[in-house]
Amino acid sequence: MLKIIISIIALTFLVISCSPKEEEKIKVKTMDLSLNQSNLGFRNMSSLDLFSTKRLGEFKLSPDGQWIVYRLSMPAIADNKIYGDLYAMKLDGGETVRLTEDLFSQSNLIFSPDGSKLGFISNSEGSQQFYAMDFPKGTPQKITSMEQGVANAAWSPDGKHLYFTADVQMKPTLKEMYPDYDKANVKIYDELPIRHWDTWTDENKSHLFVQNLEGGTPKDMMEGEVYNTPLKPYGGAEEICWGKDSKHIAYTCMKVDNFVMSTNSDIYIVNIETGNTVNVSKDNMGYDKVPLYSPDGAYMAYLSLERPGFESDKPRLVVFELVSGTITDISINIDQWVSEFVWANDSKSLYFVATDSGSYNIFNADLSGNITRITNHKEKFGGGLQITPDGKNIITARETFTKPKDLVSIDIQSGQYTTLTDFNGELYEKINPIHVEERWVTSFDGKKIHCWVLFPPQFDPSKPHPMITYCQGGPQSMLSPNFHYRWNMYLFASQGYVVIAPNRRGVPGFGQEWNDAISLDWGGWAMNDILAATDDISVEQYVDYDRRAAIGASAGGYAAFWLAGHHNKRFSAFMSHCGVFNFESMYGSTEELFFSNWEYGGPYWDPKHKPNYDKNSPHNYVSQWDTPILISTGMNDFRVPYTQSLEAFTAARAQGIPAEILIYPEETHFIQKPQEYLIWADRVFLFLDKYCKSK
Repeated sequence: MLKIIISIIALTFLVISCSPKEEEKIKVKTMDLSLNQSNLGFRNMSSLDLFSTKRLGEFKLSPDGQWIVYRLSMPAIADNKIYGDLYAMKLDGGETVRLTEDLFSQSNLIFSPDGSKLGFISNSEGSQQFYAMDFPKGTPQKITSMEQGVANAAWSPDGKHLYFTADVQMKPTLKEMYPDYDKANVKIYDELPIRHWDTWTDENKSHLFVQNLEGGTPKDMMEGEVYNTPLKPYGGAEEICWGKDSKHIAYTCMKVDNFVMSTNSDIYIVNIETGNTVNVSKDNMGYDKVPLYSPDGAYMAYLSLERPGFESDKPRLVVFELVSGTITDISINIDQWVSEFVWANDSKSLYFVATDSGSYNIFNADLSGNITRITNHKEKFGGGLQITPDGKNIITARETFTKPKDLVSIDIQSGQYTTLTDFNGELYEKINPIHVEERWVTSFDGKKIHCWVLFPPQFDPSKPHPMITYCQGGPQSMLSPNFHYRWNMYLFASQGYVVIAPNRRGVPGFGQEWNDAISLDWGGWAMNDILAATDDISVEQYVDYDRRAAIGASAGGYAAFWLAGHHNKRFSAFMSHCGVFNFESMYGSTEELFFSNWEYGGPYWDPKHKPNYDKNSPHNYVSQWDTPILISTGMNDFRVPYTQSLEAFTAARAQGIPAEILIYPEETHFIQKPQEYLIWADRVFLFLDKYCKSK
């Protein structure tokens, strides 16, 4: 018997506010966190199953194409952490070798050019440093010794140099300014941002370094610059790349003074010997990022967003010809978002993953912009594209609503794939399956809306079921068949709910015009689309019209707040996680102001923007709230600060509306720690069941 016991303690603040009579009705359900092997049979998926799922992380194909190295992690509930290790698997299905077996992190998997060594970054000796080991059975040896650690490392093609990024102090610290007050804890700012995503801005900038592996001191290729590479907060190793000649490095950087107002990042090429740096994308004022040299060294591809200030413009796949300086958009013939790409071995085309009407599929574009579809599945491919040395197969990951990520090999000629791993087969063969289908519905203006519908296990269409309308976040983020480790559709359906998830206006995958439709109109047609999808499926015999809920996170949490004031008695309960509630206070407490300027029109103090704020901010409609609501938030969420959730909870309780708030002092925009998530899931299902199952 495997028995896991969790103490539910002060890491999570739980506030339940209701009248004494309402309190009597609440039956506090203690989570059953015991997994009795003797009782295992077919069962409905639980949150414990979700956090017993092995998670595929980075993976890398060896230069000879014989091995795949990957990181596999799994939550350790008792420790409240997620641990992982590195494995090497023969591509032909042969042996699998475990490369690490410890409690340390490993990231940034990279092979040396000749394939004899595997490199990765680990904190096994304290700070994050780069290690290399003879592959496949050597002992890791530390290569870097930077005081503040390193990230984003890669060998040069000739194997003589290593680049990496490391923090460089650009301003004096508080202790340097006030050495006599060594116990003081004060943050001093005279410019934005004060905070970014989940960290407080400090005196450091992330710079690009080059180290000669034969000896010497690492060289700062951005010395004196007050900028970061890669871009914060999401950028990683994909934003830096060696040139074929081993003398040049391309990197992504935003070299502007007030970057909270700008999306003007560029691609820079630096000569590692002279330090001479050239901006190859200076004529484009939007994002330019993710450079990748062609195998023959003649070209560099990267992603380019045209409109300044709009982080959700179409990511164009462009090719820069190094000799002529010509830049060509080779994705012009596809009205979809490119998310990742890789060069064909012959440098004549690129393979890329793109949104595809609710799925993520793989395509090919030649240098003239001719597009060829490679896959055509209702699934999600991606997370790393790598081409086998013979050029016949793509190695990548695949997932669906009901299948976590596994490695696959895709035959380029046929578009069919072979599954290489089955990390969670043993676990999920004991869990009841669910049925998933696509549904196209008609919005109130006649536009067609793509939806995913998930049905509970052992679904009986002749019986009414409670229903969840899932509101997508982003706001520009497509709902696709992904196995999410927090907002897991399989898990929600397994609790007995029919789940409808509409790709409402404002998401990519259905043309850029559809994507653009939410900007300056958050409370408009995007919300109407959600209501239309709800109404469409609610006429089905299998939906209980009186037991429906709307849930969502971030912009989906905004939708829950908005719908609470506009649903006309459709819903019995709402759930909002890290949702935007008050546009005005959001503008003054978030960090990337270019987002608010684009989506809301500009700052709230400019009179010309007031109509948009008044129309679209949920806080202006709380007098129309009449339905119980559950709210959750992380105190280290600096994108949508937790005060947004506090305002909403206060508005609900001050009006006597049943409400509950979950406050996570150590979590961010995402609830990631195992115990915190299990409590979150327990409270969510208790709340939904109370108002959508007990009637």
